[in-house]
Amino acid sequence: MLDISTYKVAQVVLMARELNRAEPELRAFIDRLTEEEQASLVALMWIGRESFGADELEEAKRTAMAEATTPTADYLLGTPHLSDHLENGMDELGISLVDDEDDLMRGG
Repeated sequence: MLDISTYKVAQVVLMARELNRAEPELRAFIDRLTEEEQASLVALMWIGRESFGADELEEAKRTAMAEATTPTADYLLGTPHLSDHLENGMDELGISLVDDEDDLMRGG
């Protein structure tokens, strides 16, 4: 199970799409997440880019915690196609971000 809300994932996805305008906000948002939320975000990105399968979520989270040698924001923002990988990861887990993204787009 993810240790981060779909709403927070949707926020990261939307900010990542506007990275050239929203990088400072996105970096600050990720930095404010708990260690568990950050690990879930990294695991989700890995599942989205097929480094782990959806059935390996717990292993991916453990790996993210164990291998966290750089700040999570630096790692995620250095990942090409971050928003796509996060959305794909959510899809693999059978979780939709559509409602949360719509709420955020309307000013939530």
